[in-house]
Amino acid sequence: MSNHGHNHHDQLLEHHHGVLDEIICHFPYAIFSVAFAMIALSLLAYTTDDQLNSYITFTHRLFHNFHFLHLLFAATGTVLALRRFSKNIVLDVLFGFLIPAFFCTVSDAIMPYLGGKLINLDMHFHWCFISELQTVLPFLFVGIINGIVMSNHSKNHQLVYSVGFHFVHIFVSSMASMCYLVSFGFYQWWDRMAFVFLFLIGAVLIPCTLADIVVPAIVSKAKRSFKS
Repeated sequence: MSNHGHNHHDQLLEHHHGVLDEIICHFPYAIFSVAFAMIALSLLAYTTDDQLNSYITFTHRLFHNFHFLHLLFAATGTVLALRRFSKNIVLDVLFGFLIPAFFCTVSDAIMPYLGGKLINLDMHFHWCFISELQTVLPFLFVGIINGIVMSNHSKNHQLVYSVGFHFVHIFVSSMASMCYLVSFGFYQWWDRMAFVFLFLIGAVLIPCTLADIVVPAIVSKAKRSFKS
């Protein structure tokens, strides 16, 4: 690639990829996605005490559904961001697996677990990569393939993902985090809605922004620096 091409990519990487700038930029996405997730779960929360077990079971199933979808969206976004600046199929697949696996676990499981512990709830930790690996892997690998396919099409496809699906990505993460809270110990979350709202904004905003944009940009830049 020419020096002009390298400089152009450097400018793209540096223009909007400051961590704080990206977090601020995506802050509204997180606010609205968490709010919509709370509305959705509130509609499911009208249950009597004798139906509590059914409610917990239902949210447990919802958690897995949204967590698996989160992996799909995150893998797509990660690979798309990686291949936007530097195309190495082996490394793109490797990081397209590792980055979503780490950050989706942080936002969907670790942060809700720590949030419950923070207010002295008897939370249970659950990691799908141990108990449901056979289901996790297809969603991850399809997301990786989807990112590769989208990267080979016009920039309109990439714009659609960046603008539209990024909101859906954060909403799916918010739903997974909310459902984790309910199904693993925070049964009456509506008594502390303010805490849930504020905590989940941070729980989904920072990991999703890092996974979708910041870390792929850093990795891509490191790959090109290594080549040069």
